[in-house]
Amino acid sequence: MQIQLAYGEGHLTVECPEDRTVVITPDEREGISDERTAIHTALDAPKAGPSLRQLVKADTRICILFTDITRATPNDRMIPWLLDYLSFVPKENIILLNQLGTHKPNSRAELETMLTKNVVNNYRVLNAEPENREAHVQLGTTRDGTPALINRHAVQADLRIVTGFIEPHFFAGFSGGPKGIMPGVAALETVMSNHGAENIAATNSTFGITYGNPIWEEILTIAQRTGPKFLLNVTLNNSRKITNVFSGDLIEAHKAGCEFVKRSAMQAVAEPFDVVVTTNSGYPLDLNLYQGIKGMSAGARILKEGGTLILAAECREGVPSGSELDKLLRYAQNPEQILTLLSTPGFVRPEQWQAQIQALIQRKADVRVYSSLDDDMLQAAHLSPCGDISATIAEELEKHGPDARVAVLPQGPLTIPYLEPAP
Repeated sequence: MQIQLAYGEGHLTVECPEDRTVVITPDEREGISDERTAIHTALDAPKAGPSLRQLVKADTRICILFTDITRATPNDRMIPWLLDYLSFVPKENIILLNQLGTHKPNSRAELETMLTKNVVNNYRVLNAEPENREAHVQLGTTRDGTPALINRHAVQADLRIVTGFIEPHFFAGFSGGPKGIMPGVAALETVMSNHGAENIAATNSTFGITYGNPIWEEILTIAQRTGPKFLLNVTLNNSRKITNVFSGDLIEAHKAGCEFVKRSAMQAVAEPFDVVVTTNSGYPLDLNLYQGIKGMSAGARILKEGGTLILAAECREGVPSGSELDKLLRYAQNPEQILTLLSTPGFVRPEQWQAQIQALIQRKADVRVYSSLDDDMLQAAHLSPCGDISATIAEELEKHGPDARVAVLPQGPLTIPYLEPAP
């Protein structure tokens, strides 16, 4: 049987034996026919809390927080429609702040692609500055006593409008909601505290869990310290069409969105598989290996100990080369040494959480990667290249024996499989 895998801006076709293959996808939802109207209706009649119209006056200073280029949020539609709704507010009272987290800043050309040229030309659009401590205001501390630092523009606004989309997240439970503030516009040291090795290793730091998840609970606590907020989050189908809009109160609206996503994305399986093929949901989510670890995580949930995991992720930006993740992977001799280093008191590195999660998966599985990365880059990342996915599937099934089975996640972490009982 032929299966189409999301890859870059297109698809890969792979061949799998029909009698030994299970394809796992989210329940498909229809896109909203009139997205603009749905957005405006949600602003006037939110899922929870007062409407945006009730919160905003002509002199209200607004900070709109939008997701960066590594996210699939349809900013080019959502943000112009939001600004149309806020047309009674003077442009100089509105700042658009890019939720970079610890990612690299987006160029003006990228911002124009993300938000449209009209928005970039007519509004103040800024990248968050995670490495510039002076760009932040301290709002208490994290659990371990690290300063909780949030971007000054977000804190000093009268109202924060937090935009984004909701999908399962591999260690924070779900994206969207409070993540738009923390880590979205937080300082690097705050993010590193929250994403520390102990928190990452916690049992509940995984897909689909918010309350009881130490990472998400701290994210929420810090986000709540910023003052008045209005949430505008959407859910998407495989065609990047908006399937629902969740707006209003940060907590309640996001909770409703998570439940909506959980019903379609979380898919139960009865037993683990010998081979799992996954993706990172195609562009823009598979821009680099840093993001690709999300796809690995989704597939690893239903993989047998000693099984084979195959990730298809384009990685047109590389690891990225020269990134903190790239440096850490190259510094360590093997995945096990990464875990040893991260357990050493005082050893802390930016982006260590991605390396930690990859190494934990590699304790369990042989990981192969089909990508645009050359073999040397993959080997430096302690990963094995996969030149032909179909051939690799056939070889690995033969290796694992006549009863071996393969699971395929064509949409990667947009589908979150789990072993029953449900999480």
